[in-house]
Amino acid sequence: MDQDTTRGEPAAREAVISVRRLTKRYGETLALDAVDLDVFHNEMFALLGPNGAGKTTLLHILCTILQQDSGTASVAGFDTLRQPLRARKRLGVVFQEPSLDDRLTVIENLDFHGLVYGVPRKLRKQRIDELLDLVELAEWREQLVRNLSSGMKRRLEIARALIHDSAIIFLDEPTVGLDVQSRVKIWGYLAELRRRRDLTVVVTTHYIEEVENCDRVCIIDRGRVLIDGSPEALKAEHGQRLLRVEARDAETAKAIVARYPDAVAKGAERLTIPVAGGDFTERFLADFGSRVRSFEVENPNLESVFLSMTGRELRDQAAGPRERTLAFGRQGGEHTR
Repeated sequence: MDQDTTRGEPAAREAVISVRRLTKRYGETLALDAVDLDVFHNEMFALLGPNGAGKTTLLHILCTILQQDSGTASVAGFDTLRQPLRARKRLGVVFQEPSLDDRLTVIENLDFHGLVYGVPRKLRKQRIDELLDLVELAEWREQLVRNLSSGMKRRLEIARALIHDSAIIFLDEPTVGLDVQSRVKIWGYLAELRRRRDLTVVVTTHYIEEVENCDRVCIIDRGRVLIDGSPEALKAEHGQRLLRVEARDAETAKAIVARYPDAVAKGAERLTIPVAGGDFTERFLADFGSRVRSFEVENPNLESVFLSMTGRELRDQAAGPRERTLAFGRQGGEHTR
């Protein structure tokens, strides 16, 4: 796989995770198809793809809780099949499903995790205090976990993953189900932890707007790595402007698809159309302007990169900044938002 060279030559960098020809099947389903990738020291690395793309399977193999059918994987220099315990000691993991004991208090969950990993008592107390301060849970230390909100539980799981000597932290869809404010906080904590602990962070997500600030993004779909690189490089090479349209009725939507075969439907009346040429929007409006409720033009982003690589959309996120939005009201009035 070609590596992004904008941040230095790959040969001069330290790969802390290395995967070669990694393959995994569940019966007839090919979950991972000869995956190759490297993650480098202190990177914020994102695996971006839809549900069922193979992200969680890959993470579980790297965490040593699942074995591949073929290929190799190493974490912190340790082979995940031959040296799983040594690899595990260098990892912190936040799983997609909650894994806290809600019958214990906040501090009891952290203390128990430190005991399991053999962290000395004095160091364990120091790290618990530091991490609770960082994730803003210090005043909740004696509360039962069952009394915490979903966002607070997620922050506690991140703290727990770092009680021991983890140099790499894996987070599987860490912000699913959280409100926007909690999601922003989670990413802020991760950035600060990475700075303080010199961490390598690997995160899986299908929220595109969350990976814009990662060092590298790896797009994975149907068990295969399609491309990886910095967000800027991916957008420059594979991004495209998109026209998002809401047709007035299903008949109009069908007519738009017939006129623009590259259009991707989302529901009966919503369409996304790659913009081709500087006068594309004007030509579209000349053809269909009176038959659409609204339209908006997006500059190249990671959504359009995914669309160009797969022919499908990965749109499960909050609205992001737009280049320009024109909306036609239901009564035909035009305004700019």
